[in-house]
Amino acid sequence: MASYDLDLFVIGAGSGGVRAARIAAGHGASVAIAEEYRYGGTCVIRGCVPKKLFVYASHFAEDFEDAAAYGWSVGDVSFDWPTLVANKDTEIDRLNAIYIRLLDNAGVRRYDARASLVDAHTVKVGEETVTAERILIAAGGRPALPDIPGIEHAITSNEAFHLESLPAHITVVGGGYIAVEFAGIFHGLGREVTQLYRGEQILRGFDADVRHHLADQMRRKGIDLRTELNVRAIEKSDAGLRLHLTDDSVLETGLVMFATGRVPNTEGLNLHDVGVACDEDGGIVVDGWSQTSVDCIYAVGDITNRIQLTPVAIMEGHAFADTVYGGRPRQPDHHDVPSAVFSQPSIGTVGLTEDQARARHGEVDIYKSTFRPMRHTLSGRDEQTLMKLIVEPLTDRVVGCHVVGPDAAEIVQGIGIAIKCGATKAQFDATVGIHPTAAEELVTMRQKWSPPAAQAAE
Repeated sequence: MASYDLDLFVIGAGSGGVRAARIAAGHGASVAIAEEYRYGGTCVIRGCVPKKLFVYASHFAEDFEDAAAYGWSVGDVSFDWPTLVANKDTEIDRLNAIYIRLLDNAGVRRYDARASLVDAHTVKVGEETVTAERILIAAGGRPALPDIPGIEHAITSNEAFHLESLPAHITVVGGGYIAVEFAGIFHGLGREVTQLYRGEQILRGFDADVRHHLADQMRRKGIDLRTELNVRAIEKSDAGLRLHLTDDSVLETGLVMFATGRVPNTEGLNLHDVGVACDEDGGIVVDGWSQTSVDCIYAVGDITNRIQLTPVAIMEGHAFADTVYGGRPRQPDHHDVPSAVFSQPSIGTVGLTEDQARARHGEVDIYKSTFRPMRHTLSGRDEQTLMKLIVEPLTDRVVGCHVVGPDAAEIVQGIGIAIKCGATKAQFDATVGIHPTAAEELVTMRQKWSPPAAQAAE
């Protein structure tokens, strides 16, 4: 029988890798983990955690303005970007230390170095080689940049967290969740923002009503959102940067940030030589158990190109460890996964979009409502909340919920439980609302929505 240094070697100490390593060690496995940068991965170091802190910071400008309607006199205010960055870094340092402590307390051996595969059971980490019965790859993903002239002058979300200063005008290129989030952040921090997206509408893959509603709200707030437009080339200028656009126009800006997708971090792992199959986008191909084409090698998280969300990576890592080392076999469940976009206003969503529901179930019942949040009845701010339920009529089951407005993620987390449990519209209707809240709208919507053409025919 083969003898190995370890039961499990984990490449990448993001949320998925750390969870898998800790749980496997808790089940009695000997485990090591390699991380070349910092512990916590994209989410903790350069993703959702620092981004959410920036979102909080960007909301204060509107809060100060709205305070007057509630009797508060707010004096002169100012914003200091270096202070925000420094305080964010302190929090990231704290979280990095927590991840290290969790691994150490679990008895996981740490290698602070880059790792790559030598063969199916051997990893080169730094100048050392280590053997393991199984290897788990959880190396995550990274921002992608287009191949256009002058792209070296652009930044991605990675660099956005460490800028020394913010210029007066910032251009964000992209239409996904990272792009709309940073457009809102920069705008809330007092910068003029232009957002460019090559498609006909932002947030491809989201519910159509959500996409159109958020685009409208962003424009109302003052973000110059331009669709069906892209950057063809970038050059330095006296004012900062000059962007040459696909409609032959020119845009002068102080900074351009590309948020045009992410790619799996498979480069340099030596996957091809070991026989680990990847898809056409570079993601590692896995089965329902997170097993790759090489039996003893597994992969979880963003590097597998399944659902690129931190809680999903954690779920996958935990399921792997329970299955292989805990005697509790289970596959990660990728159905009805709730998610949020911390745009302004924010989005919470779970289940099917309307288009997906119609494709799967045929006719569906739609319930939706648009209204002014209660806090703005005094402030007078021109902001609208959208709430939408999608119901499969034969079973009355709620198969989708979409919210755009304040605290959308907090609202939809609870709705996600109901949808996961197969709740029906009748059960939503039988639930007493909490008044006065925005969330009560989800249990008080009684009138089915019909398109304008159908309304006119009635």
